[in-house]
Amino acid sequence: MAHQPQEQKVESPKISAYDAYFETVQSRKKLPGPLQENLTFAFSKVPVSAFQVVPGGKVIEIGADTCIADAVKVLSQHHILSAPVRNPEAEANADWSDKYLGIVDYSAILLWVLETCGLSPSVCSATVAGVGGAGAMGAIGAVALGVTGPAAVAGLTAAAVCSAVAGTAAEKGEGKDSPTGANNLSEDFDSIILQDEHFKSTTVRSILKSFRWAPFLPVGTDSSMLSVMLLLSKYRMRNVPVIEPGQPNIKNFITQSAVVHGLEGCKGMEWFDCIAAKRISDLGLPFMVSNEVISANINDPILEAFMKMRENEVGGLPVVEGTKKKIVGNVSISDIRYSLLKPELFSNFRNLSVKDFMSAISKNQGKAMSPITCNHQSSLGYVIETLASKSVHRIYVVDGEECQVVGVITLRDVISCFISEPPNHFDAYLGFAVKQIMKH
Repeated sequence: MAHQPQEQKVESPKISAYDAYFETVQSRKKLPGPLQENLTFAFSKVPVSAFQVVPGGKVIEIGADTCIADAVKVLSQHHILSAPVRNPEAEANADWSDKYLGIVDYSAILLWVLETCGLSPSVCSATVAGVGGAGAMGAIGAVALGVTGPAAVAGLTAAAVCSAVAGTAAEKGEGKDSPTGANNLSEDFDSIILQDEHFKSTTVRSILKSFRWAPFLPVGTDSSMLSVMLLLSKYRMRNVPVIEPGQPNIKNFITQSAVVHGLEGCKGMEWFDCIAAKRISDLGLPFMVSNEVISANINDPILEAFMKMRENEVGGLPVVEGTKKKIVGNVSISDIRYSLLKPELFSNFRNLSVKDFMSAISKNQGKAMSPITCNHQSSLGYVIETLASKSVHRIYVVDGEECQVVGVITLRDVISCFISEPPNHFDAYLGFAVKQIMKH
């Protein structure tokens, strides 16, 4: 990992929480031990440099002195929901820790606008962009199944083709809480909300610390995909910047969505298919059981729903009704923008129910807000394909004719299915991460 000084192992409540999550995941997973070990070993041998680069080959950056209105335009023009923030005062050859101040995303801007307008649910989550990535995944099958030489190279090439297809599909995703939903960064939001002089004069730098969801923690191109996947799963990072040791610029920007798209692109490879064919219940999914699912009742105030997201650090909630918690919809952070664009919603936002809010959004979109679900008999492959093709961050597990919500599977959970943490890997690869994570 780039810029990685020796660190002593440090315990903190936050790190303990990460450990508790991953221990729960490992205890509920039902993959055969040898297969899990082979997969973890395989990911540890795939360098980050093999992962498909962002579309266009260049990571889009936003200057810290860019005004909020222009930042939104940059995100919209490049169909992304987040970007590293560059320090314009840093020297050209400065180290990454001096050159980059953090990561700003569309969710942060939405929340800042809400607070500026006098509404402050202060919802806390991040939705990030990212597509493709199966190129690196192709090598995993070769290592896990003991294949070397030309066969491994052929597998990697085939995966790269799959990745291109997956990336194209992702770019066309229409999911409501989609990472590619930046395609729909509302022109109305840009032309109506951000034309106010205050939004034109406020810079990204001024809101960065208040709405900073995660530390700017890069890895080097010589790091392993296992380290990246641990950061994206166990350590709850939404994105991981990639830098080349000794070079100041970001080489890649790997997200949870990108990794899941990469996995989906490996369909047809023996190592992936043997896991994807398993029922989610056979893999211990969902890791979050029914009494742990946080939901919003259809008659709850919408502000209360956003407060639940803030308090529990999640980006979306299932909307349920009745004592059996039948799922009837979903609300996510990206929905906040509708309250800002519709005067009838904004003026009555504090008193608006989830039901009325969903109805207004459905009317605006011209279609019902149908929840994305699966059941305990669904295969892991179906879940991965659904998350990738619909470009969403979560799928709800339902049971019975009443479609009662009994679990949720997130991008983080899917990534966790494929890996475990080897002994001492945290100390060897993520010691620097501890210090950075604990700062935030």
